[in-house]
Amino acid sequence: MRGFKIFTGSAHPEFSKELAKHLDAVVSKATLNRFSDGEINVQISESVRGKDVFIIQPTCAPVNDSLMELLIMTDAFRRSSANSINAVIPYFGYARQDRKAAPRVPITAKLVANLMESAGIDRVITMDLHAGQIQGFFDAPVDNLYGSIVFRDYVRSKRFKNPIIASPDIGGVSRARYFANQLGMDLVIVDKKREKANVSEVMNIIGDVEGKDIILVDDMIDTAGTMCKAADVLKSKGAHSVMALGTHPVLSGPAIERIEKSALDEVVVSNSIPLRQQCSKITVLSVAPLFAEVIRRIYHNESVNSLFI
Repeated sequence: MRGFKIFTGSAHPEFSKELAKHLDAVVSKATLNRFSDGEINVQISESVRGKDVFIIQPTCAPVNDSLMELLIMTDAFRRSSANSINAVIPYFGYARQDRKAAPRVPITAKLVANLMESAGIDRVITMDLHAGQIQGFFDAPVDNLYGSIVFRDYVRSKRFKNPIIASPDIGGVSRARYFANQLGMDLVIVDKKREKANVSEVMNIIGDVEGKDIILVDDMIDTAGTMCKAADVLKSKGAHSVMALGTHPVLSGPAIERIEKSALDEVVVSNSIPLRQQCSKITVLSVAPLFAEVIRRIYHNESVNSLFI
């Protein structure tokens, strides 16, 4: 009998356990060790011959270690005669390096895709890729789930009186518009530009925010600088409240401190990345049930199309 098995790297074992629970399964045993020089060593503790393997591993910080763990585990499963190797990557690191933004720079997202396929990954399941075209970097199937499925129900539960969706910059307009259409709300845009070198960015609001409950939408929150500045400007223009939605809580450097001191009333994120520091303004929503349902459908050769609506 074919069967499937779930394994986890060290990046987010809590997420893996929750996901497995939704599938009435357990996380199978694998041992990850390091040699004295830092090399990663993997030992699969049970047979995977003929099984469909799902490796749960967001490639979050430490990004390079998380990625190498995934590649090394994939190689171990391939050499152990797994029927298929499916990488479940809630957060896909290096996704921001998806194009040549300057001369003589790499397209690292494409390199990562090449490495994953060379290692033996047959399918990738991820969420809210920073750049959707990364799906085309793979020859293997890539399921790019939408975090908005989880966020929209939470937004509805807040029962805002005058809600409106906002994009924190021009680059995120398509994502924000999609979310606005799902909820039947209007859209405003925070347009930031730098008039000249060594002069602070100027933020302009495209749309009316007076007395509105603003919902800022982005795929990730890294240092939180853009989100916090946008919230300050929106409040100065008369917004009643400002909530930020960011699928991936990268939260690098001063992010937590900035959020605490900002005009943001609430920041809502998913658990695609483990939250390593608590913040009173941050609410975490679980996307594990969504990933579990995708795995169930893929294993049973069912369509996942309805999960993208």
